[in-house]
Amino acid sequence: MQILVYGYGNPGRQDDGLGVALVEKLESWAAERQLTGISFENNYQLNIEDAEAISDKDLVIFVDASREDIDDFCLTEVDGSGKLSFTTHAASPDYIVKLCRELFDSQPRALLLHIKGYEWDLKEGLTEPARDNLEKAEPYLQNILEDPQPALASQERLKTC
Repeated sequence: MQILVYGYGNPGRQDDGLGVALVEKLESWAAERQLTGISFENNYQLNIEDAEAISDKDLVIFVDASREDIDDFCLTEVDGSGKLSFTTHAASPDYIVKLCRELFDSQPRALLLHIKGYEWDLKEGLTEPARDNLEKAEPYLQNILEDPQPALASQERLKTC
């Protein structure tokens, strides 16, 4: 199974950097364990070129900071039904999956890990509550990456929003 974990956000805007921070931690963790078939990517935002980057993957897990009313983190399916939206991030994971399907005739299973953030000012560093949420999300995602088939086999095993 080929997996891509893609964190996006701006580390210079406090908790907006949660996705990038988690992917950096996971990349080190996977290298220490010599896990194969997993690649990692970070960027400030998703771009249309990312449709090609996910086209040869079986599973893509996008990781982003969230302003949603969630406890700490959650995981949702990305089905590719999204439209391009102009928000703090130029393209949504849904839109990237949709482009991948339309341009490359490929639709990997895609998930979005939402990690609750609290502050978005122009300032380096995560807030303490956001760091706590990252620490909770990390072992959850590690479990999926170590053995993705059973972890993803049923919706009941996913921490959905």
